[in-house]
Amino acid sequence: MNIEGRIQQCRERRQHAEPLKYESPELLALTSYVAHQSRGMPLNVSIDWQNRHNFDAGRALYFKRLGQANLSCAQCHQDNWGKKLGPETISQGHGVAYPIYRLDWQTMGSLHRRFRSCLSGVRAELLPQGAPEFLDLELYLAARSQGMAIETPGVRR
Repeated sequence: MNIEGRIQQCRERRQHAEPLKYESPELLALTSYVAHQSRGMPLNVSIDWQNRHNFDAGRALYFKRLGQANLSCAQCHQDNWGKKLGPETISQGHGVAYPIYRLDWQTMGSLHRRFRSCLSGVRAELLPQGAPEFLDLELYLAARSQGMAIETPGVRR
């Protein structure tokens, strides 16, 4: 479960409130606020027997070639980070700044929105935000970012 899921769970179970839409401004604002409380702290992810399957599934998705372009996340964010893709510099794919304000979006967006943008870029089938596959990938990326400072909310080009 990611932070958006925890917020939704709290709203439903403790506040008896309706869930917020995954990419809604309200959920992004709450997620940013909660995550901002840890800004500057090192990301600390524990992989144990309870989430090992999710971590392994996320790692498999990270290395899986997808879409008509037949590219994996690793081919861009591991093998070619720092290089240019058009005007953009390819990042190492760490999610420590999400939710972020992206200039090309002109609004805040979640890590799952970014995942969908990447899938669209390689012309792969889009998964819905909050999909279990995205949660697995998010866990794998968090583990890859172990020890990095949390910088939520971030700003990216």
